[in-house]
Amino acid sequence: MTDQRTIERDEVLNKARAAKAVAPVLAQLPTVRKNEILLAAAETLIAKTPEILAANVQDIAEGRANGMAESLVDRLSLDAARIEGIAGGLRQVAGLQDPVGEVLGGGVMPNGIQMKQIRVPLGVMGMVYEARPNVTVDAFGLALKSGNVPLLRGSKTAKYSNAKLVEILQGVVESFDLPRETVQLLPCETHDSVQDLITARGLVDVVIPRGGARLIEAVVTGATVPAIETGTGNCHFYIDADADVEEGITLAINGKTRRCSVCNATETVLIDAALSDADKARIVAAFQAAGVTVHGDVDELEAFGASDIVQADDTDWGAEYLSMDIAAKVVDGVSGAIAHIAKWTTGHTEAISTTNIITAQAFADQVDAAAVMINASTAFTDGEQYGMGAEIGISTQKLHARGPMALPELTSTKWILQGTGHARP
Repeated sequence: MTDQRTIERDEVLNKARAAKAVAPVLAQLPTVRKNEILLAAAETLIAKTPEILAANVQDIAEGRANGMAESLVDRLSLDAARIEGIAGGLRQVAGLQDPVGEVLGGGVMPNGIQMKQIRVPLGVMGMVYEARPNVTVDAFGLALKSGNVPLLRGSKTAKYSNAKLVEILQGVVESFDLPRETVQLLPCETHDSVQDLITARGLVDVVIPRGGARLIEAVVTGATVPAIETGTGNCHFYIDADADVEEGITLAINGKTRRCSVCNATETVLIDAALSDADKARIVAAFQAAGVTVHGDVDELEAFGASDIVQADDTDWGAEYLSMDIAAKVVDGVSGAIAHIAKWTTGHTEAISTTNIITAQAFADQVDAAAVMINASTAFTDGEQYGMGAEIGISTQKLHARGPMALPELTSTKWILQGTGHARP
């Protein structure tokens, strides 16, 4: 008798085989057709908002019944405005340049062979992600425009939302005479399906994890399929002695509170020791007034008048809270900030507030991260803000792609050489 584990593995591999069969079709799809599908998908999502919200309510109810943290509930939750935003992301992608076929370089060899390097799709693109159903649509849109076929392995916590979204998207592609396998949702009842996906060599061309540190680590260490690491965001905001302190506070709080459950949220504020005690205390108090719990060395922060501090340990300095919590530490100037960041950074986004251009340049030069913000909130690390449209994630690795991953990052290249009967001597 076939057990459930075998059934699940067979489903993943069968869907991967179907995706592999569709990949050549998607790779050759004209840009005009891609854009028509994306715009139709955006309109259909808006039209079917009540159905999507009904499915999302089921996910939220189950999540809360199972004790889901409110930060995760926020990530999971959809409303009409968020669906409009998701649809808007598809419209943005439709308006972007198609990377497929772009000529990156080339020339003529001394023997007369013409050569060129062009962008081509990656192929079958596995996505493993947690409780954000918007990723389902973002992955579809970016994959379609870049000529890739997405295999989506969302989390169990968003199973109803993801299933409804994929059902809608499959209906759209089918109306354009494309196979429903242009976008597919994988089973999510057990973690085994993740392992089946990330070890499907020969069927899956790349896998991209998007979520918390444990998920990302599990994928990148367990994959035999090439993986692009999207990182967690232990993002720091350093307020320098030469900062406009009021502006620095505003930017740091914006990074923390604008939406605390996302990877570009500020998680640690670093305070220059050269600031006055009054300014240091003002920074801490401003976070607390905004509803943020401050973690730090109690003795260090109380020495300049701060109060109601939660004692921190090493778990705090490395934490991606994704909640209304922040770690606060006093550092010895920009060199102290850079040293602290070097020890605890996840390589996502690091920021500085200063009016000193030499200090700003030193910070930008020496901090090793996918994005460095100078007098700007960490919240700006976002593909849409960069003008890329929807993003597949923020890559913190150093190979192929780094920073927001949009259309060009979802392609590889191919060299085409054209001769006239050339044989190599």
